[in-house]
Amino acid sequence: MFRFAYPILTLLLLLLAGIFPAGAVESVRVPADASAIDLTRWVENYSSQGDRIQVSTAPGSDGIVRRIEVHARESGGHPAWIVFALTNDTDEQMERLIVAPHFRLVGSGVIWPDLGSERIAEITASQGIAPEKEESTDADVFRLTLDPGATVTYVAELKTPKLPQLYLWEPEAYKDKNTSLTLYKGIVIGIAGLLALFLTIVFVVKGAVIFPAAAALAWAVLAYICIDFGFWGKVFGSDVNADRIWRAGAETVLSATLVVFLFAYLNLSRWHVRASHVAGIWLMFLLALAGLAVYDAPVAAGVARISLATIAAVGLILVLYLATHGVERAVMLIPTWLLLVVWVCAAGFAVNGSLANDLASPALLGGLVLLVMLIGFTIMQSAFASGGVAHGPITDVERKALALTGANDIIFDWDVANDQIFVSPEIEDQLGLKRGELEGPAASWMDLLHPLERDRYRACLDTVLEQRRGRVCQDFRLHASDGHYFWFRLRARPVVGQDGDVVRLVGTLADVTDQKNALERLLHDAVHDNLTGLPNREIFFDRLELALVQAESLAELRPTVICVDIDRFRKINETVGVSAGDSILLTVARRLGRLLQPRDTLARISGDLFAIILVSESQTEQIVNFADRIRRAISTPVTFANREIALSVSVGIALFDPQWHPKREDMLKDAEIAMRHAKREGGGRIEVYRPSMRTQGSNRQALENELRHALERDEIKLFFQPVVRLEDRTVAGFEALLRWRHPRLGRVEPAEFLPIAEETGLIVDLGLFALQRAARELAAWQKALDVQPPIFVCVNVSSRQLLRHDLLTDVKNVLTRTNVLPYSLKLELSESLVMENPEYSAQILGRIKELGAGLALDDFGSGYSSLAYLQRFPFDTIKIDRSFARSQEALGQNDRASMLRSVVALAHDFGMEAVAEGAESESDVIEFSQIGCEYAQGFAFGHPLSAADARKLVGAAAEPAI
Repeated sequence: MFRFAYPILTLLLLLLAGIFPAGAVESVRVPADASAIDLTRWVENYSSQGDRIQVSTAPGSDGIVRRIEVHARESGGHPAWIVFALTNDTDEQMERLIVAPHFRLVGSGVIWPDLGSERIAEITASQGIAPEKEESTDADVFRLTLDPGATVTYVAELKTPKLPQLYLWEPEAYKDKNTSLTLYKGIVIGIAGLLALFLTIVFVVKGAVIFPAAAALAWAVLAYICIDFGFWGKVFGSDVNADRIWRAGAETVLSATLVVFLFAYLNLSRWHVRASHVAGIWLMFLLALAGLAVYDAPVAAGVARISLATIAAVGLILVLYLATHGVERAVMLIPTWLLLVVWVCAAGFAVNGSLANDLASPALLGGLVLLVMLIGFTIMQSAFASGGVAHGPITDVERKALALTGANDIIFDWDVANDQIFVSPEIEDQLGLKRGELEGPAASWMDLLHPLERDRYRACLDTVLEQRRGRVCQDFRLHASDGHYFWFRLRARPVVGQDGDVVRLVGTLADVTDQKNALERLLHDAVHDNLTGLPNREIFFDRLELALVQAESLAELRPTVICVDIDRFRKINETVGVSAGDSILLTVARRLGRLLQPRDTLARISGDLFAIILVSESQTEQIVNFADRIRRAISTPVTFANREIALSVSVGIALFDPQWHPKREDMLKDAEIAMRHAKREGGGRIEVYRPSMRTQGSNRQALENELRHALERDEIKLFFQPVVRLEDRTVAGFEALLRWRHPRLGRVEPAEFLPIAEETGLIVDLGLFALQRAARELAAWQKALDVQPPIFVCVNVSSRQLLRHDLLTDVKNVLTRTNVLPYSLKLELSESLVMENPEYSAQILGRIKELGAGLALDDFGSGYSSLAYLQRFPFDTIKIDRSFARSQEALGQNDRASMLRSVVALAHDFGMEAVAEGAESESDVIEFSQIGCEYAQGFAFGHPLSAADARKLVGAAAEPAI
């Protein structure tokens, strides 16, 4: 029993002291001829042993296992320990080197990689001579002495918990290995340095953006190799911890320069602006990572290694994608980038420990230099494949030759002495001629020239020979084989010989057919109507003046001016659309043209107004009969989209009378006065101008003058037509209407003064007046009533108001000053007005909606009648036009109700409310309610009310504050 008491007591004492004894280690036999032994797998690691460790030694030659205790260099610490044993079976004493590299790329890892450190602090031998530490910048080296037949156990105190590798080297072999590696490192560093210097010099010489990117990559590789080979520490004397920071920073910069090179070489900025953003963000991230290396080198290095692999993968995808889309630079980069991907894969295997050969790290660094060399060759090939002349200095002659090639002009060379013309073959291909057909004597061109240009061509050449100086700039036409003519511009100058005579005429021929056609088109459009192709006002006046001048000398010539205007054309445009209106104008122009004689002139003066200079008829009765033929010809309905449109015209005639029409403008003006008189009589009429009509025309001018002062005199009043909620027959809102109470003329109808206001621009002031007055009344009603939903007012907006940029400012000011509830002040716009310019209307209406104003689509059904357009505009209300509601009378009552119900349901699907116009009877009200309309307005609910009566109707007695 007492035999086991002592060991147990010893173990308890050791436990209390914090010392854990280790078992005996296995000894490694050291042959005399072994140059190097990898001890890494024979080493036993111990941690958490405190500042002392007790181990059992390997059995000696006598088989006895002994115990040794080793103390750390600094008491109180907890270093990591390793234990290994060596046996010398020979009869000779051995000297060996224990080598622990500071940094080893193989097995360093990707996440939080091992960037190197001092590994062994001290080695203690169980017997014999104590190991001696030797000086080395890239490894911890200890010299050991093994006695013959001895087995020695070594306990090493580590400075880091991890020991990547431990080798036992024969001193001379280790020296030879370092010598050979030093030579290899020097060669690799030299090649990398020369390559970086070469690319830098090329950048200075060439200046292209890819050269500084490649040079930066080469310098980054050089810096990384110098750090990895220890050259950096030898030159600057840095310690191991500083090398860790430099190594992490170098790996980060290497990734960043690779991003810059890929972006610059593939010129990714021209493909998409997002490529620049991604590259910029990536680059800024890597540069920030380089700063992080100072504080946490392993984290920075790990992210840099992941980034390098990502760049290789993304770059391969980009290169292959651009190569398949015909980018020549990407095609040239494919071999180099594939090798880069292979290198990255090999480096990944090495850092993960899968590739554990000691030569892996030097080979990878040498491969990296070769990759940079291939990149340099690739960019040099790319730069010079596009032509060195494009980047280097060129002579003036070469520059002119390049400019001539770039201009794509045809060379013209006339050898005067031999009378031979040479031209580039492109002109013969264009004209469809055989090769050499344009080469020969100058006179051979006469048959190909347009007859009108032959004399000018001959005179031009003769002038050059005679003057012996100057420049030629002539346009002429050449006949093609298919019968067409092409315009060419000859620009040339004579070359004078020593005797002063012209020996050559050298220049270029440029095809200017498109320019000539465009010029002719511009000249045609300047004096013709773009839609109908008829003469416009300018040609009309020119021909009228010519006819009046001829009438002074020819008694039988009595020119007559006839104005033809389509009745209610604006309403037709609003009903069937602008495209149908254009078709009607073309139809009317063709019908009028068929009635005229060659001597007569038909012109489109404006809009739907046509004017005729009639010289083929001179008798008044014949002229009136001709006008009647015009009226009857145009009255034939026009079919558009399976719909017949009936037309009528008002015709005004101004007969020739020198006393009435001293000027050409007066004759057209009198014809227009007669035409307007026919329109006032109901349209579809023919009127011959009489001097008394000027007095009637002056009445309209007087009405216009009165209208200009109507607002100042408070003659314009605002009336309100109720809009009733069909659910409970209560007043939901009003539509604001303008009325004119003239002190002398009495009530002037809106149909009479609103067109004048629209033509003169006074509608803008009237519209702003209606908007301000309606908002004031609405604010007073809302303040007095406080009902939900709030009462609203609709105000009409004209085309001139919509086209003004001040409309937004006016609406904003009115809403701000009156404080009406949001979207209760609604702006009404007609369907045809919105569709005149849909894109502009959508933009303006959206901004009006943002200000807080409501939007109502007025007269729906009178224009395009398509709810599909409503998705583009932010309307909240549509007002179904009375003509649309009653235009279905040809259908049955059930069909009519079904169509209206569908329109209302579709409007509801778009989130809009529907207001039915034209409720003139109780039956209309019931029908509109049944089809789902929320509101209705019309004479069934009363006539438009004054502001005071409207206040009483809604129960708001207070008047608005001014």
